[in-house]
Amino acid sequence: MVPDVSTGSDSRGLIAYLFGPGRRDEHTNPHIVAAWDMAGAPDPGRDPAATYSQLARRLDHHVDLRTRELGGKKPPQHVWHCPVRTAPGDRYLTDAEWAEVARRVVHATGIAPEGDEKACRWIAVRHADDHIHIMATTVRADGRIPRTHRGGQRAQAECRKIEKEMGLRQLMKGDGTAPKTPTGAERAKAERQGRAVTTRAWLREQAHTAAAASRNEEDYFSILTDLGITVHTRIGPETGDVIGYSLSTSGDTAAGEPVKFGGSKLSPDLSIHRLRERFTSQPDAPLTAPPAHPWRQAERSLRIAHAAITDPNGDVHRAQGEIAAFGDFLHTSALHVPHPLRAEIQAAASAFNRANRSMIRADHRAGYALRKAGQELLYGTNSAGDFVIAVLAATVHLALAASHWHEQREHHQQAAAAQQAHARLRSTYEAQAAPILSELIRRTPPTETVARYEGVLRATLPAQAERILADPAWPALTTALRRAEAGSYSPASVLTAAAEGRELDTADHPAQVLIWRLDNASNRRLAAAKASSTMAIEPSTLAVVPADTKVPPSRRRGR
Repeated sequence: MVPDVSTGSDSRGLIAYLFGPGRRDEHTNPHIVAAWDMAGAPDPGRDPAATYSQLARRLDHHVDLRTRELGGKKPPQHVWHCPVRTAPGDRYLTDAEWAEVARRVVHATGIAPEGDEKACRWIAVRHADDHIHIMATTVRADGRIPRTHRGGQRAQAECRKIEKEMGLRQLMKGDGTAPKTPTGAERAKAERQGRAVTTRAWLREQAHTAAAASRNEEDYFSILTDLGITVHTRIGPETGDVIGYSLSTSGDTAAGEPVKFGGSKLSPDLSIHRLRERFTSQPDAPLTAPPAHPWRQAERSLRIAHAAITDPNGDVHRAQGEIAAFGDFLHTSALHVPHPLRAEIQAAASAFNRANRSMIRADHRAGYALRKAGQELLYGTNSAGDFVIAVLAATVHLALAASHWHEQREHHQQAAAAQQAHARLRSTYEAQAAPILSELIRRTPPTETVARYEGVLRATLPAQAERILADPAWPALTTALRRAEAGSYSPASVLTAAAEGRELDTADHPAQVLIWRLDNASNRRLAAAKASSTMAIEPSTLAVVPADTKVPPSRRRGR
């Protein structure tokens, strides 16, 4: 059950909408199901003699009295509006049940506390099976304004109780850090214009990507401008500094003026103050030379972040900082991956955005290394096709770790967002890893060699040996061990080094983790295989694809 509190100043216009056909002809049988006084509230939906004006005058009765006291000035934003909608798949409530919902919501939000004879006047209108609209005028009979501070959160909390008592789908509890959802008018406008997403949602995604790629405030505004977005800054009158900003696009106007969205209204972490916290946590130093191995550094930074998040005794502010940096990393890596993967990584980054924030304040200094590693992917010397599979595997593990971290702290919405990102990253990883693993399995060594490697594994990693042997990728790991041995590396030593690279307890496929972590950087045969593999893999991730694999022209270096 989803309530959505807002305020306005046009009571008659809202009444006309509630009892009218709807902007897209979806209103059927509009009628009042509850009110401050059912006998005293004219119902234009059921009483042919009742008019919108009559109902507006009855609702505005105390507002008009207050207006005369103020010398003809109406209190600003005196119209309170709260649609309440059941979740998809829920049963339809009766009028009596919706009336109970309305009474509980106006009580919880302070509009009309139960038993308060001087409370605000309100009505609840039902014009569809799955929702009602509660409308009130926010002037009490004693002339005072009701205490509605944090009304949206109180309405949410009450709806969580109602869901449980009425046997409805129980939605996740919010914590006030979620971005504002597009309004019905914004969604309708996008639909009329043939756009898949609203302007608000599009600007939010572009702003998150720009922030992830920026090292300072100037970078951020410059990138947004390059994307064709108009930046409107607010300048402090005394200091001359930027104290706020809003964004608009040329295609979204109202009355000939651009529709502006403030940074904080797009998402709490996009306010100018939150952005400055992020930017000032990292040295504002220009990149003097392209990094030599950006994907290798990225994989290492992801492992360090994973360790911080999964540390049961770790600092929660550091963990939240690493999680926020991981969100930035997904955005920047999406700009660098091969085109076929870009949409999936971008979708994972968008899904993870909700996990970036919680009531725990992030220590952005902790996430500096991971955020910097993501930014350096944009300046690396590798071609756009070098999406290292070890990095993709590491993002899968980190997204899952972030989901568990949020779950442990009852951050339900954040945990769900991280889980959604994990599912997308995992499916992308599996699609890319499958052909490589299949080729490795096809080249499994002779039985006696496999048996010898099993003995080495049991002696080297006794605590994890059974799980690794049960992994379907175990035959592929034996091929990797044979290649390591051919390169004059001890199977025991490379297994030990690979296991130290990342703990294996939480890995669904520990053999795969070891494959991507085996370090054969000096093996020339592996370097040759890397040059002609279907997917280029950094030496540190064991490029084990055979040299005779054919490469489509679009995936070759120097395309």
